[in-house]
Amino acid sequence: MIDNAVVVWHSDGTEIMNSARAAQDGTICLGVWTRTGKYSYYLNHIPWQGNVYDPTVPPDTIGKPQDGAQILEKITLSPDGNSYSGTFTLQAYDTSGNIYASFTGVISAKRITTSTAFTDLL
Repeated sequence: MIDNAVVVWHSDGTEIMNSARAAQDGTICLGVWTRTGKYSYYLNHIPWQGNVYDPTVPPDTIGKPQDGAQILEKITLSPDGNSYSGTFTLQAYDTSGNIYASFTGVISAKRITTSTAFTDLL
C-alpha cells in the first residue's frame, strides 16, 4: 500500500487529499480533475513533499521538502456513486526535474457518510 487518505473531489474540478503519511512530509495536497466519460474521471495530483515515495527511504523519516511528485489517476465511479476504482501513475522528481522514482498501481475508494466508522476505512 502506498497511501491511505481522505480525499474530497469538489464540483469545481479541484481535489484535496489528507494523507495518512507522516506530517513532516506533508499530508495535505491538491489536484485537479476532469470528467472523461459517463462514470470515468482523470485526476492530476501534484504533491510538494519529501522523499515519501522513494522505496529506499523509510516512510517514517522526513524527506527533502523541496522534492515533488505527480500522481495521475484514471478512475471509474460506481453507478451508485459510493465507490471508485482505477489506476494511477506516480513520478517523483528532484529539484532539477529529474525523475528518481516512477511506478504504477491500482486505486480504490469508498464514500464516507455520517454513519461511516473509522475502522471502515482501514
